[in-house]
Amino acid sequence: MPVIPSKIVGRRTYLHVRALACLDSETSARVAAAEMLAGVERYAQFNLLRFDDSDSRLALLNYPTFDDDAFPALQESWLVDLVQRSVSYRTYADSLNPPILHRKELLLAEDDPRRKACAALTESCELVGLFDDPRRIGYQRQWLALIREKGYRLDGYTLVPLGNEESNVALEEEEPRQAGWEASRHLTALVRYGFSAPIQSLARYGFLDGRHRLFDYGCGRGDDVRGLVENGLSASGWDPYYAPDNPIAYADLVNLGFVINVIEDFDTRLEALTRAWSLAERLLVVSVMLSNQNDPRGERFRDGVMTQRGTFQKYYTQAEIKAFVEQVLDEEAIPVAPGVLYVFRDKDVEQRFLVDRYRTRRNRLREPTARPPERVVRARVVRERRDRAAEKHAAYREPLERLWELWLRLGRKPDKSEVEDLVVLTEGFGSLPKALRFLEGRYGTDAIEQAAAARVADLEVYFALQFFEWRKPYSHLERGLQRDIKAFFGDYATAKAQSTELLFRIADIAAIEDACREAAEHGLGWLEPGQSLQLHVSLVEQLPPLLRIYVGCAAVLYGDYRNADLVKIHIASGKVSLMRYDDFEGRPLPRLIERVKIKLRDLDIDYFAYGEEYAPPFLFDKSRYINEEFPSYPVQLAFEAALDALGLFDLTGYGPPPGIFSETLARHRWTIEGFDLVRVQSVPELDDPCGRFLTFRQLIACGETQASTGLANLPKQPESYHALLELAEQVLDPVIDYFGMIRLTYGFCSPELARKIPGRIDPKRDQHAAHEVNRLGNRVCERLGAAVDFLVEDESMLEVAQWILASTPFDRLYFYGDDLPIHVSYGPSQDRQIVHMVAGKGGRLVPRVVSEEAFLGLERGRLESMG
Repeated sequence: MPVIPSKIVGRRTYLHVRALACLDSETSARVAAAEMLAGVERYAQFNLLRFDDSDSRLALLNYPTFDDDAFPALQESWLVDLVQRSVSYRTYADSLNPPILHRKELLLAEDDPRRKACAALTESCELVGLFDDPRRIGYQRQWLALIREKGYRLDGYTLVPLGNEESNVALEEEEPRQAGWEASRHLTALVRYGFSAPIQSLARYGFLDGRHRLFDYGCGRGDDVRGLVENGLSASGWDPYYAPDNPIAYADLVNLGFVINVIEDFDTRLEALTRAWSLAERLLVVSVMLSNQNDPRGERFRDGVMTQRGTFQKYYTQAEIKAFVEQVLDEEAIPVAPGVLYVFRDKDVEQRFLVDRYRTRRNRLREPTARPPERVVRARVVRERRDRAAEKHAAYREPLERLWELWLRLGRKPDKSEVEDLVVLTEGFGSLPKALRFLEGRYGTDAIEQAAAARVADLEVYFALQFFEWRKPYSHLERGLQRDIKAFFGDYATAKAQSTELLFRIADIAAIEDACREAAEHGLGWLEPGQSLQLHVSLVEQLPPLLRIYVGCAAVLYGDYRNADLVKIHIASGKVSLMRYDDFEGRPLPRLIERVKIKLRDLDIDYFAYGEEYAPPFLFDKSRYINEEFPSYPVQLAFEAALDALGLFDLTGYGPPPGIFSETLARHRWTIEGFDLVRVQSVPELDDPCGRFLTFRQLIACGETQASTGLANLPKQPESYHALLELAEQVLDPVIDYFGMIRLTYGFCSPELARKIPGRIDPKRDQHAAHEVNRLGNRVCERLGAAVDFLVEDESMLEVAQWILASTPFDRLYFYGDDLPIHVSYGPSQDRQIVHMVAGKGGRLVPRVVSEEAFLGLERGRLESMG
């Protein structure tokens, strides 16, 4: 029978559809059933298969560039469960970081001419250490960055060393540059100063880019102002208590941060709000403390509470503070964060803010690649023709790249007034339209069409949310918005009509469910069918427009959803939940610290904080809510696989409570360091549990020689305790659970105790020394692991040994007789070696290695005949 080309990874087997002819009839029938259930056809829609460890599950995979690329990228997958008759579809067509395939030669036939080149490439990768850390190789972006980190680049099927000039170039793992990136840079610097929420919101939206003056009305000790000035920004402040002598000044931006909520007198509150508004030339930022449903605090005083510190606090709901500000100022207050609202005096700035707020910020377009010039084959080539287009592009590369980026950002041809390099481009190309035609000829129209579609979706979301907010119509539209409407809709009435129709569809449960399913198929969140879609906030801007409007309506009531980490779209109940975690990006198990439930039908918000009274729960299976483009996605997957492999927890639903989870990990001598599960390095107490039924003391102080000599016999290496625990969990606990309590006759043996034991022992081989070292610092037993000898009273030890063989992953098992203790070990190799100790001619026991089949066939009373 011919060898089937296949690749085995863990418990999964991959093969190419070309190998289907070699499969047995039963497996072929499973594949055919999966094709029918998924509604796809081999070669046409998929070219690889993956068989999971379950007979009922297999995946149909589409690698379109399998025949050409050294490390082809996955474009589509259908996960089929033949028992449940279910299909889960996922597309990576839009992904900037798709999964990739390694060791392609394993899937090629022996006589395939590409097999040799693929095998040579794999060997090169192994030689330079590219496969050393499996967590970094599964996705395209991390893989290419790793190759460059090792000092190479990929050229076809060859690793080419980087020259000095190339190696000095930064790694090409950066995100595509997005609008507002300079503001993000400022935010990074600002965060180091611990700025308040309203100041951080200004940074997030690009207002702290150095073009605006800021005045902090009620600046307190002046921490925000000091930090802004140290960042090179124009800022000043006044406070009636801490800075009464500072001048009160007009400014582009005025911050009224957590001021009105500490004023117990209502009239004084009104005065503070109106005075701050009078100083704001473009924007007023108002922020207050919000009420916490989980933590009502303080004694009632007027319309607020008197805190334990003797200070006044007026806790608002988001709806209350919005209504209060709008009633006093007769201007719309726009929530941008919990308890933070913007009030614009400059309506052009307001329109630009709102349009950009609903823009798809992720650049889903690849880097533009010039279309290769058509090669004209001539019978006789006199001389090589100049590529004048390439020369011109090289001469004007930077202004052309900026123009192209602007075109894609706008989704339409830029107006002259929007082009910063107009003079240079006009000199080089004669006019702006000619420069645009040059770019179109070089890069094609696909990217332009995608950008236009994305921009139309952005504008539909913007206008729909304008209608939802019942926002007063502007007396005039900002010029850029006017150009957008003309280019994409023709007129304002058409834009409004299309957007209003889309807005009304958020009440259509079936439409919301379809949009959630579409999002999940594109890797945007975790779908609970008929219930909810839950995803990271960074993915919201990639959602279908209907869901962006759904979330946007919630943001109208709450503020910017980006202040949270996860968004949960409730499909049928008209609710959106926002969850904020403690260091979501930096921890594999972040803990929930804040949850907000926004009820769109009631136009109301419930706010819950977690802390002392309500223990912050862990977020398990975090990878469900992010995708392959998230920076820590590969290591997150690896962590979750390691946690699942422990077999300690039921992670269905919300998983175990934090206290039980942490205690269970500690009891099994595991801890979390970064994104790794590692063994603790502390030494446990002797009476601490070692498995479910025993203690460490029982495994250490159980031999006759130890009892007679009184030696402490304590392990010195933390790894020895780990090995004893693993032996208990993997072998002894199952035995005790099945047969009842055991009697230990020989357990851990330190080098000191071994020197006191009379008779024939073999510390270098028997694994009783666990991971201990000798005087020279070398392992006593290179097999590692741990071993014990034990007896089960009133049981056939042959039956016990046979049960261990059939039911546990042991390393070595020594059988001495039906009524004698057995020796069993558990170690990293799990060799499953069975040794029957048989009496020789002189009565001396002789070890004989026997097969599993032979040992399982033994019967009591016939042991002597075994040979």
